[in-house]
Order: sequence, then structure tokens, then C-alpha cells
Amino acid sequence: MDTALERIQAKIAELETKIVNLRIAERELVALDKISAQPARTVPETKPKQKPGPKPTLRPKLKGKPKASGGGEARQTSGAAIAEILDRHGALSAAEIAEHIRATGRDINNRTVSFTLQALKKRGLAKNTDGKWAPPKARARRAPSLSGAGAQETETVA
Repeated sequence: MDTALERIQAKIAELETKIVNLRIAERELVALDKISAQPARTVPETKPKQKPGPKPTLRPKLKGKPKASGGGEARQTSGAAIAEILDRHGALSAAEIAEHIRATGRDINNRTVSFTLQALKKRGLAKNTDGKWAPPKARARRAPSLSGAGAQETETVA
């Protein structure tokens, strides 16, 4: 005959197997609930084919944070901000340019400054000498002629 200790151990083993079976059943029920919670998919009716209409105009995706709505003037482009800083301060490194722009309260990183400087260089609006970026040399421009004034009148004025 089994001792009391052996009967208790046998009972514990039975209860453990029941717990395992209950856990398995619980997982199956949860999985079934998830499936039944999803909306039933119906097969859409086939529609007669239509001729394609005009394509909608694509709007460019906006990256980054949305701009605050409200009054105020439009923000300066990064290229214009960099050109203005170069005109004010002369030759600066890209990191120094980024610091000056950040000082104005604009969030900009060194990578953006570097790409913008390269674009300005291609357009002839900035030059790089020994790691310092500067505005290009000022070119002599013709003085604009006065409207309605002929060549003789400008000669007599000069």
C-alpha cells in the first residue's frame, strides 16, 4: 500500500498535468479570440473596367516636423541663411556656420550645412579654401542704365 507521502506526490503530479493542459487550452482560446476579433473579409464584387481618368497631381511628401501654423513670415532657406552668414562673418568652417545658424534658433545639423555648401559651390555662390567656406569674389557689375536715358544722356551726366 502507498504511503501518504506517495499519494500526495501522485496527486501533485496529476494537478501539474491538468495545469499544463489548461494553459494549452487558454492559449488556443486567446488565438481564436484574436481571429474572431478581426473583421471578416469579403470578396469585393468585380466592377466593370473603367478608362483611367487624369492622373492626380503628386504632392511631395513632407519630411521632418510639421511647421507651426499661424502668422509670421516664411522661413529663410538654409542656402540663403548660409550665404547671409558668409557675407557677415567671412570665411568659416562648416561646423562654425552650423553654430551661427543654431544661434539664430534654427535647428540644423552639420550634414545639412555641408550638403547646402556643396550646392552653393556648384552654383558659384560659395568657395572652399583650406576647409574654410567663403562667399565668392565680388564681380564688377555694370551700373544699371537709367530708364529712358539714352547713351548720349549718360555720357553728358558723367
